[in-house]
Amino acid sequence: MRYLFFITGDEDRWAAMPWAEAERGLGRVRAWEAEQRRAGTIVDGSELAPTASATTVRQVGERVVVMDGPFAETKEAIGGYYLVDVPDLDAAISLARSSPFLDLADIEIRPLVGTSRLEARAG
Repeated sequence: MRYLFFITGDEDRWAAMPWAEAERGLGRVRAWEAEQRRAGTIVDGSELAPTASATTVRQVGERVVVMDGPFAETKEAIGGYYLVDVPDLDAAISLARSSPFLDLADIEIRPLVGTSRLEARAG
């Protein structure tokens, strides 16, 4: 089963972290990620640019509005994601628990909806 891990945290906290500390943490994350990719557990993933680079598109009445920045006003931001392929939610939770990201961020786990379910909704 495939899940998306959203890595969320406070961007200000990330930005304020001393470079040496950030490098140590990134080294742990890279090693963990490489191990999970070799095992086939992590299918894809990437760090995201800061929220200041975001563009939000939304409907306001009859108009579609394009805005700079994120829609939500919050300190918590999605800093990256992983697409993982594991047997079930328990395995996804176990994988998230093993992540070095937990020292600095939260991991939101969301199952992907299968294509057949989307087709059934559209049909």
